[in-house]
Amino acid sequence: MPTYEYRCKVCSFNFERFQKISDDAIKICPKCGGEVERLISAGAGILFKGSGFYTTDYRSESYKKRAKEESGVSVKDDKKEKKEKGSTATQSESK
Repeated sequence: MPTYEYRCKVCSFNFERFQKISDDAIKICPKCGGEVERLISAGAGILFKGSGFYTTDYRSESYKKRAKEESGVSVKDDKKEKKEKGSTATQSESK
């Protein structure tokens, strides 16, 4: 259900209501009883967090392997590097 934003034409009071799309728009200000108008708002934004969204998260393994080969990093070197990073993280956590 979307959140609709309203503003009173009389007292300029702004408020929001969580309503179904099929619900009628609110016509009366809850503060002064005046007429209200529904505002057009930007809505909720979508945030993609983390590095490499799509490129690294949703590509096939064969694509990732070919891309690493083209960049000059072998798959064996990459696996070795990941193991080394994991062992140094474990060592630092145990201190």
